[in-house]
Amino acid sequence: MLLDEDPATLIHHTINNFNIAPDKIAISRVHDSLSTLKQARELRVRDAESALKKLSRNLNTLHAQYEELTSAHSSSTHASEISRLDTQKFRIAKATSDLEMEAERLSSQQADLAARLQELELQGLDGPPEEAAKRRDPVEDEVLLRLKVYRSLGIDLERDEKDGEFAKAVVRNDRKGDVHVVNMDKKFSRFFYANYFWQTL
Repeated sequence: MLLDEDPATLIHHTINNFNIAPDKIAISRVHDSLSTLKQARELRVRDAESALKKLSRNLNTLHAQYEELTSAHSSSTHASEISRLDTQKFRIAKATSDLEMEAERLSSQQADLAARLQELELQGLDGPPEEAAKRRDPVEDEVLLRLKVYRSLGIDLERDEKDGEFAKAVVRNDRKGDVHVVNMDKKFSRFFYANYFWQTL
């Protein structure tokens, strides 16, 4: 009978018939793979922990710098500075606009005066022929001579269309590049305006 054989012999033959050697090799390979994966995982965890510590230190440093900057520059001071700069910008823009308008006015006035000067030069000292007879008296000749002298100094006088009196003077200083327009008032003497013109020149 089968049971008459030695149990050890039966077990040995059974093991040999199962052929478990490939399974043992496979289990060994799985064990080695698990060990390798465990080591790789531990290495990645250490790298992640190191990177996290580094980021934490950087965060603390940046937070300290932020606290220092916010304490040194308060929001109210910043808002006040922005308001001051906006006001200054508005004033500069307004001054620039005013200067441009004044430059255009002076340019137009200069063109008008240049045209009038050319017209007077074409007419000559005595003016148009039909008015020459009116300007032959000594007083008028003296006035024309004074006007010529003033013009040679850079001063152009303009008469008032209503009463014929001198009402405005344009004083040019080529050396300084200045142009002054003076409205002449009768309450001031000729001596006053003469001193003013000399000071401007």
